[in-house]
Amino acid sequence: MINMPRSANSGPTTGREVHEWIDDPQHKDERHDITKIPETFQMFKDKYGEEAAREYVQHLADDLNGKFSHLIEDIQARVDTNLIYLGPIGAKFRAKK
Repeated sequence: MINMPRSANSGPTTGREVHEWIDDPQHKDERHDITKIPETFQMFKDKYGEEAAREYVQHLADDLNGKFSHLIEDIQARVDTNLIYLGPIGAKFRAKK
């Protein structure tokens, strides 16, 4: 866990607090808006330091990676199910895997 210098402004001071700030249920959608990364990164950097800003970006990257990984798995499962449904035609495609 990172430790950030305490600012005169109240805000996150550890990596855990950065994540809690980003995932606050009342602001979660707004704080995960990837179109606002440059301005939110700068806000974190100015108020809490470079480490907090990097932790913010890493949090978003991890979230996106997790969501897309699940999406790819779900699509592959649907493809597999449809190939099985196609019977002999599907068997031809499954043999190529």
